[in-house]
Amino acid sequence: MRILLPVTAAVAAALLLSACGSTPAPKPEAPPPVATVSTARMAEANLAPASASLVSGRLALVPGAGGVHITGVIGGLPRGQQAAFHVHEKGDCSAVDASSAGGHFNPGMQQHGRAAAGAHHAGDMDNLQADAKGVANVDVHLRGVTLGGGAANDVAGRALVVHASADDYRSQPAGNAGARVACAVIRVVR
Repeated sequence: MRILLPVTAAVAAALLLSACGSTPAPKPEAPPPVATVSTARMAEANLAPASASLVSGRLALVPGAGGVHITGVIGGLPRGQQAAFHVHEKGDCSAVDASSAGGHFNPGMQQHGRAAAGAHHAGDMDNLQADAKGVANVDVHLRGVTLGGGAANDVAGRALVVHASADDYRSQPAGNAGARVACAVIRVVR
């Protein structure tokens, strides 16, 4: 006795069998490993104004205990106010509003937050505090990142961005920090 399947069932069976013989989808590439040691000894970042601001500055980055230490001076900030300061994912400051720098540097796929208080992006730092002349002295230790070597947590070649307002450390994805008023690419110098 021969059983004839309706055409739709036969087509479904053929599709099911052909799917079994297909090659599996390629696995996504794993991100570069996280490094604990920097390969560079020093980098610099020369902040240029963005979004028609007058904010500029010069920063030095040096590897240190468990991260990278950032020092320097930023001027042209609103007098006596705070401004957000972050590492951004792309080392591109070519857009007038610095949007070309992309979002916050976040290789660990964390929520935005305050660096010293729980989950946060690798590029999240505390707000800068400008003095009565609109100048902020920067002395920040950015933990969990490296300088050079190309690991997932490497900040070399990325951008440092100053924002117009203070970071509220809560709003996602960027802390409601306002316009990008200065941008610099982190360049290894030795």
